[in-house]
Amino acid sequence: MTSDKHDRGDHPQGGRSRGGHPRSGTPGPARLGVARTHKLYVAGAFPRSESGRVHPVHDSRGEFLANAAWASRKDVRDAVVAARKAFDGWSEATAYNRGQVLFRVAEVMEGRRAQFADEVVAAEGVSREAAESTVDKSIDRMVWYAGWTDKLAMVLGTVNPVAGPYFSFSAPEPTGVVGVLAPQKSALLGLVSVVAPVIAAGNTCVVVSSTERPLPAVTLSEVLATSDLPGGVVNLLTGDAAELAPWLASHADVNALDPTGAPESLRADLERSAAETVKRVLDVRHGEPDWSGDPGVRRLREFTEIKTVWHPVGT
Repeated sequence: MTSDKHDRGDHPQGGRSRGGHPRSGTPGPARLGVARTHKLYVAGAFPRSESGRVHPVHDSRGEFLANAAWASRKDVRDAVVAARKAFDGWSEATAYNRGQVLFRVAEVMEGRRAQFADEVVAAEGVSREAAESTVDKSIDRMVWYAGWTDKLAMVLGTVNPVAGPYFSFSAPEPTGVVGVLAPQKSALLGLVSVVAPVIAAGNTCVVVSSTERPLPAVTLSEVLATSDLPGGVVNLLTGDAAELAPWLASHADVNALDPTGAPESLRADLERSAAETVKRVLDVRHGEPDWSGDPGVRRLREFTEIKTVWHPVGT
């Protein structure tokens, strides 16, 4: 009797053959891949752009890879609302808990290491070995920032010496909702390097990915959705950074702006718009850093506020 396996025409390795009859090996038509149309990541869900627009994404050789959503001004507003709603819960979580969540993100990234490497090769045109090194550094970077969450208070905070019968304490607190314009060239390591310190410090964020290289960012959003990170802590938009940046800079409910991925010609205008709502703007006038180097604590420090409390000494 013929087994069920052979009745179904299953491939000996458990998969279907790509063309022709599964048993005879007769050549058949070539199979066309299913091109994906990626969505935005807002409030822990994957909505389409409000505008309905998409744009094609190509690899470094100009070959079509997928379609990505082209975010609009309404999408920016929705993402800011989601980030603000998530802020209280995330900022009030213990530093230890935030560190656990970031470490879980790194674990899920490790499980999708091969996919990230494929996307870095396609986006940046580097060798497989170089792409795998970039992915490893990105995962290590997430772990590094996970380790900082419960050390910020000790490094940035202090007990102040005062001349009087008082205790004076200074402690870091998150700034709030941060608009992040991700690097245009470093599609994964640069992205992780600008997002991880923002959320490690207890902020929530609206991130605009690289315009031409969004797929590593899309995959990272899928990682975030399947990790323990609460919805709305990171909201990721794909589209034109030059189009979306002014709306982030002028939005009254955005507390800080990282203009790393904005066109240089636009940065002065962004700073002027941000000044109207008294935003903190990260100084990136020296261009993109070497993302593979030691990140330091600058980005952690830039997106925190120092709160000082005075308390009388009891007698």
